[in-house]
Amino acid sequence: MVDKKSTKLHIPQPAGDCTLVGILEQLEPDQPTDGRKIALILHGTMGHKDYLFQKRLAQRLPFDSFRFDFRGNHESGGQWKQGGFADDVEDLVTVVAYLRTTYGYEIDMVVGHSRGSVVGMYWLCTSEEGKGVRALVNVSGRYRMHVHAKTHTLIDGAEVYQEEFATKGYYDWNLMVARKPVVQRIYPQDLEEFSRWNSGIVWDSFPSSVDVLTIHGLADKTVPVSPGTHSLHLVEVADHNFTGRQDEVVDCILEWWEAKLSGSLVTGVFQTGVRGKL
Repeated sequence: MVDKKSTKLHIPQPAGDCTLVGILEQLEPDQPTDGRKIALILHGTMGHKDYLFQKRLAQRLPFDSFRFDFRGNHESGGQWKQGGFADDVEDLVTVVAYLRTTYGYEIDMVVGHSRGSVVGMYWLCTSEEGKGVRALVNVSGRYRMHVHAKTHTLIDGAEVYQEEFATKGYYDWNLMVARKPVVQRIYPQDLEEFSRWNSGIVWDSFPSSVDVLTIHGLADKTVPVSPGTHSLHLVEVADHNFTGRQDEVVDCILEWWEAKLSGSLVTGVFQTGVRGKL
């Protein structure tokens, strides 16, 4: 494991009237950061900055990284919404601006899990800074937003979900986040907002210079596998969160990054030699 310095940052988010909390991992903390490359690591729905593989990856990447809690999640303030992708993009824009103005960092890689992938891809398509990013790692990311929202498969126990919509007008999602009980209230309109999110922006606006690695579990019932064009890595018997397989996610990302730097990446199924359009 690479020896790094970890620094907790508190970044003001005026748009949400809150503070975003994240961890900056630095390989050479005593060296100037102006112009230095950095990776952003983005968590998924009801996750957090140290969830799943995020912390392990940050500690093993061969360069600096920043991972943070989106608003309303774990240590960050503000209100979380199931359909609040625009809020998440705002948070990402704020974080990028802070890292650039305070440290002089340039975003080189974006790694997202599930919802974090959706947010990261949208930011790449709509920001000026996104044009300079060289790599995106999409772990268990969604694309067909309307399918999941209309079938109400966002949360386990769909029948209870619908029953509470009918009787209360909302659903209280009870779960554990960072070993603490959390309740998030979801309204039917949140799912409508979720389903209308424009994930199709990638067709026309995704920067052609960005290389993409997709890692997906074949046993993922939350976001079932669908084909794409880039480097694809499928993991047998792996669910949406890669339970028990998180080191494999980190290993794959690091190997793919080395292949990118060496100029040996090809479109196809990663680590198999199978090439061409998927």
